Order: sequence, then C-alpha cells, then structure tokens
Amino acid sequence: MTTTIPQGFAKIAAEMAQQDADLRAALRERRLLPPEQDTQLGTPNPRGAAAARAYPIQGILKYHGMSDWDWRIAYLPSISLNNDAAYTLTRVAFDPALDADQITINGQTAVDRERRRVVRTLDQVRRLGQVQTCARVDSRNITRAAITGKGLGTSASASAALALAALSAAFGPDVARNQPLVSRVARLLAGSGCRSVVGGVGLWLSYPGIPQDKSYALRLDQRDELADLALVTVPIPSRLSLKTEQAHIEAPQSPLFRDWMRGRQAQIIECLDAVQSGDWRTIAQFAELDSIHLHAITMTASRENKLFAWEPENITLFRVCNDLRSEGIPVYFSTDTGPTTVLMTCHQNRQTVAERVRSLGLGLEAIEGAVAGPAETVPLSQAEEWL
Repeated sequence: MTTTIPQGFAKIAAEMAQQDADLRAALRERRLLPPEQDTQLGTPNPRGAAAARAYPIQGILKYHGMSDWDWRIAYLPSISLNNDAAYTLTRVAFDPALDADQITINGQTAVDRERRRVVRTLDQVRRLGQVQTCARVDSRNITRAAITGKGLGTSASASAALALAALSAAFGPDVARNQPLVSRVARLLAGSGCRSVVGGVGLWLSYPGIPQDKSYALRLDQRDELADLALVTVPIPSRLSLKTEQAHIEAPQSPLFRDWMRGRQAQIIECLDAVQSGDWRTIAQFAELDSIHLHAITMTASRENKLFAWEPENITLFRVCNDLRSEGIPVYFSTDTGPTTVLMTCHQNRQTVAERVRSLGLGLEAIEGAVAGPAETVPLSQAEEWL
C-alpha cells in the first residue's frame, strides 16, 4: 500500500524514493538488508498473553514530520541508538470476554490520544490475524533517573514493547524473529519505535509515498563494533509542556526542511561506514551536528510561534562539551525533541564526563550507561512483578 505524499512534496518525494533505492542497494551490498519474510503468521490465539521490554532511542540522524499520519511515515530516513538509561515493560493479554480494550500506562487509565495510539497498534495486530478480540494492556516506563526529562525517547520504547508483546501474545514468541514485521507494527504508535525494536544502532527506511510494508528499521552494528561508546544521560524537564506532535506538524514548513531531506543519504552512508569500522566518534559528531539541525528546523517552522525546545541548562551542557574537548576528552551532545541531553564519549572517559555534569551546581543527574539491545520478550511472571 503506497502512503500519502503531502501537497507540495511530490518532486522531492521522487528524489527521496531514488535515494531509498540507492541506500537499499548499499545495504544489500553490505549484507545488512534483511531478506523478505513470509508474513503468514498462522492461527492467532484469542486468549494469548505476552510481555516485552524495549529501550528508548537517542537520535543520531534525526527526523521530524509525518508525511502520512495514519501509517506514521517520516519524510526522510533516520538513525538512532538504543539507550539503557530506561526501558518500557508492557504486557498484552487478549480476552474474548472484553467488549473494549483496557489500557493502563504508568498505572493510569489511558484516554484520548494516548488510548487511540495504542488501539491503532492493536488494530493492526488484529487485522493481521483477522480477529476482533479485545486486549488488556499494562505498560510502565522504568528509568534509572529520579526525574523523567522531556526527550528521553520513551515513546519509542513504549511502541516497541507494545508491538512485540501484542504480536507475541497473538501469534507466539517466534514472531520476534521477523524484526521487519515487528518494526512496522511498532511504527504505528510512534515512528521511532521501529528503531527501538532492532536495538543497537538502528536505521529507519522512510520517505513520502513509500509502501507502508517497506518502511521499517534494521540494525547497522552486527559485531559489537561500538562497544567502546558510552552514554551519559542528563534528564531535563521541559518548562514549555512541549508536545512532540506539534513539532512534527510544523517542521515541514521550515525553509531548511527540504535541504535537510536531500542531504540525508550521504550522511547515512558515512554513518554506516563509521559503524562498520567501529568509529564511534564520527557517530557522536553526527548526533551533535544533527541536534543543531533539528532544533534549527523547529525554530524556523512558524512565523508566529517559534519553538525553542532547549532550556538554559542545555547551553551550559553544550559548552561543557566544548571545554572537555579542548582538554582532550572527546564528548559530544545529542538532543531530540526536548531538552534531555545524552553525552556520548568512550568508556574510559564516562565517569569523568558524568562528574563534570554533577559538579555544575545545577542539580542535574548524570546517568552512566551504554548502547542497549533490541526489544525482547520477558516471562509474564517477571512482568507482573513490575506492573
């Protein structure tokens, strides 16, 4: 099924389709493009139950804007890595006795937009199995921080955990082997959830008009090439009550947006080469540079209401990175939609970077961590202890 091409984007959509073809050829040459898999899933279990855990993402080459909101298709491909500073745990149980889906998130009944997005994912699973059984969903974000900052990427982990748990509940645990399928279903709650599914450094293939079954994520690191990359996560709340959806709506209006799209293929190829050679520093440099690109776009997308997503603490952290680099300590910042910042360095310097953040006197946490793996199922008994 071909997806929507927004008005005014037909010409560049054709350019991005060619970029996608060229990118897939490069991935195929490197044996990174997964083979087409049979989507025949067998008979669904109307009383199936399963639980899954997934990790939030941190953008490397970012994205903004949805060319198709129903299928949640991005205007351009993007790269992120999974961050072990937090995770989402989700349990899904199908029950023929239910007359409506029952959904709780972090102990609260989901309503309105939150509920609709979860139901959209469940509906796709039901469509795949040609069933109508309602489900009970319990999901919780578990972080290693005392506060949850805006921009930590837990919408992605929630998407991935829901998709894997729902598919496993309906069709059994073997479905997890079909990562493109799980990734496509995860995309329906939050686009970046498709990358959370695959773990490590993930690439999401997307462009306006792409057939929805061709828009999925794949993992670029295959042999622990980035084992030396360390993450220091600094959660920062947004004082603006920032909504990522609003940024997605406005971003394509920025005069910088189309150039951002056109430059993406070359950046992805360079990132791909860096991953395969274990060059974490180039990956981190791209994350820092594209953080600036992303926020430049959000700040120039509206004549009337400029979206300044950073907080004053961000400027201090950015300068800390410059100071540490001048001292010979390589460290680079990354921010997505929101002020929460992830500092990327090598494991040898992780503690030094974290201590510098804590010494600023701003009351900031510095969560030391590493790149996390893919979404995975967990025993129901284990999930019940946390949920």
